[in-house]
Amino acid sequence: MDFNIPEHLKGLTDAEVKRSQEKFGYNQLKVSEKSSWLKLLFDIFREPMLILLIIIAVIYLVVGNYGEALFMLLAIVLVSGISFYQDNRSKKALEALEKLNEPLSKVIRNNKILEIPTHEIAVGDLCFTEEGKMINADGVIVHSNDFSVNESSLTGESFSVFKDNKSEDKEIYSGTSTVSGLAVFEVQKIGKETKLGKIGESILNIKEEKSPLQIQIERFIKYMAIIGIAVFLSVCTVNYYHTRNIVDSLLNGLTLAMSILPEEIPVAFTTFMALGAWKLMREGIIIKKSSIVETLGSTTVICTDKTGTITENSMHLKAVYDFKSERVFNDKEFNDQSVAEVIQYAMWSSEPVPFDPMEKTLHQIYAETQKEDLRSHYKMFHEYPLEGKPPMMTHLFKNNEGERIVAAKGAPEAIINVCNLSEVQKSAIRKEMEIFGKEGYRLLGVAKSDFKGDDFPLRQQEISFEFLGLVVFYDPPKKDIQNVFRKIELAGIKIKVITGDNAQTTESIAIQAGIPNVSNPVNGDEIANLPEAELMKIANEKVLFTRMFPEAKLRVVEALKQNGEIVAMIGDGVNDGPALKAAHIGVAMGEKGTEIAKAAASVVLTNDDLGKLVIAIAAGRRIYTNIKKAVQYIISIHIPIILTVSLPLFLGWAFPQIFTPVHVIFLELVMGPTCSIVYENEPMEKNTMLQKPRPITETFLTWRELILSIIQGLMITAGVLFIYQLTYRSGGNEELTRTMVFTTLIFANILLSLANRSFYYSMFESFRNKNILLVIITFLTILILGVMLYVAPVSNFFKLTSLNIEQILTAASAAILSVMWFEIYKLIKRFR
Repeated sequence: MDFNIPEHLKGLTDAEVKRSQEKFGYNQLKVSEKSSWLKLLFDIFREPMLILLIIIAVIYLVVGNYGEALFMLLAIVLVSGISFYQDNRSKKALEALEKLNEPLSKVIRNNKILEIPTHEIAVGDLCFTEEGKMINADGVIVHSNDFSVNESSLTGESFSVFKDNKSEDKEIYSGTSTVSGLAVFEVQKIGKETKLGKIGESILNIKEEKSPLQIQIERFIKYMAIIGIAVFLSVCTVNYYHTRNIVDSLLNGLTLAMSILPEEIPVAFTTFMALGAWKLMREGIIIKKSSIVETLGSTTVICTDKTGTITENSMHLKAVYDFKSERVFNDKEFNDQSVAEVIQYAMWSSEPVPFDPMEKTLHQIYAETQKEDLRSHYKMFHEYPLEGKPPMMTHLFKNNEGERIVAAKGAPEAIINVCNLSEVQKSAIRKEMEIFGKEGYRLLGVAKSDFKGDDFPLRQQEISFEFLGLVVFYDPPKKDIQNVFRKIELAGIKIKVITGDNAQTTESIAIQAGIPNVSNPVNGDEIANLPEAELMKIANEKVLFTRMFPEAKLRVVEALKQNGEIVAMIGDGVNDGPALKAAHIGVAMGEKGTEIAKAAASVVLTNDDLGKLVIAIAAGRRIYTNIKKAVQYIISIHIPIILTVSLPLFLGWAFPQIFTPVHVIFLELVMGPTCSIVYENEPMEKNTMLQKPRPITETFLTWRELILSIIQGLMITAGVLFIYQLTYRSGGNEELTRTMVFTTLIFANILLSLANRSFYYSMFESFRNKNILLVIITFLTILILGVMLYVAPVSNFFKLTSLNIEQILTAASAAILSVMWFEIYKLIKRFR
């Protein structure tokens, strides 16, 4: 915005800023700990899988199996390398998000206004704040213009307080918000030393709640760990009973424990969420907490404002209705002197330095149409801010000669109520309002007063006004908005329009935007007086909510939540703050949204495009579905590993130690990247945004899905153990049997990763969804298997042998039969 810096406000120099920051530090409550690579590595080496690998490596070293010990050490490097890579990617993604989420602050330095990250504000800085902005440090006002501040975050009082450099209380505090005007204040306290900082110290120690999905996954891991310990002890006991060899018994037990532990799941969850948020950031969608991605996919209702969300927020002055002449002037007739008074008073009732698009337009039209620009001759000496239900505002100006201008504007109903009009006159004005409203125009009533004296009433509604006319704005719907709402509807998500505008204008714009079922809107006054049960019913049934004030918006959001809806609330104004905070997902506009709206929201759309929210919801659904695919894959592939290690031992088969730790760790090295890297990169299925939203209460795996994964695992186990028996009964020795079992399991693993790309579409249909990482991992797995089978030193180390073409085809056939039945299941599912 334009602001001429007064001569005496030069601000700090660069050298003074540096000295101040060295002495007082930075403007942050808590210095964020930078996780070093050493800390990351330390965290990784606390993981159960790494601990098991280290124990096995030590046992091999103690008994003198140096080749196996060396392999285990290489495995430790590889597993920790993969974990380090994933953790580092997640960390960097979260750091990038944190950086973007930090608000910018305006300061005067070297006699220039600069925008800097808030943590760089220094003691002694001259900070600049304006309407709709958060105040980010404690200080004293040195210059102001019509400045009022909301201090409810500190005092609990919701009304705004006017302050200037001459008032008794000229201090302003971090965490409060500018309601009107502008101010320059000298910073006295920053970070922990601010009033908010001293309260905030206790807040910093409050741990963030875990999401339902995190809790469910942690519970699942805990159960698997308990099972792992129980099986480890039983295998050790049984093996020791048969062999009386403590080392073999320990190795067998540890092999099985390693095969049971699904350590890939928490890694996959963290990676999916952090990278999902990072990818959305690149799309212009800033997610403040990566866990909100999970909630996005469950959105059932989107509550949206009209102006700037559905419409362009361009606010063209389309027409002016002059009450005296009872005539409507279109935008080519604004130079007509008959309409001059309405334009003048519409401008005078606006902020002297306009913030709102409508007020900017009124200032511009005034400058273009009036013979003499009197703005520099008059100074505002009293103001009534926008308030009331419906709202209005009043500004009082005077010049050096003491001549006054008292101007008001607001919702036409509010202006009509404060003017002395007959019922016939009111009826004529309402008729004009109805005509304009049906066209989707936004209307403001304009009035003037001859109020004398300085005994200002407490409320502006007590002043007697003369009605002058209506200013008529047209804010057209955004170009692609119909397509956006069609996508939202197809995704099974309901739309609610919650706006401060009148019913006729809102209904007209909603119809133009393609929103269904918009008849019979409800207004804010009705909402305020409704009992809770009635409100819940209306919130569910109605689509348009008009003439809404903050408390009414909040009530609608709370009612929808009580109805079991997952609510995304979109807003950009100061008044949207409470509703944005209360919604499951508060969505603020990045370009035209106020700082207060952005601070209250959990998602910020950087280019104010509602279509981006649809992308975010789609991403939430994709990520949740992919986590499910990864988890189901992990469960399915762990079952054959567990049973192949344990059943030959428990059933007393010929080769009880068919797999040793080196074989299991190789399988783990294949599975880790498949679930946490490949599935994270899996594109969205084409029917994802045609499904109903997932209930947030739904467990991440239903019993049906869990049973399906277990059946998949058991079918692969049947195929692998069939190959075991077939090879053994055909005269195969331990090495050949192990090789056939191992090869079958690798082939089954590859096919399972392909089949589980979709639980609805066929594997061949899924090939259309390009995932280059899947191709790379599959190719590498086959290549390494080839090396293990046909490079003698490697095959000797793994106690494997080379296979002929017939044996490979036999192993491949068993793998195909044990996995591809799932394609028939999906086909039947599609036919149903």
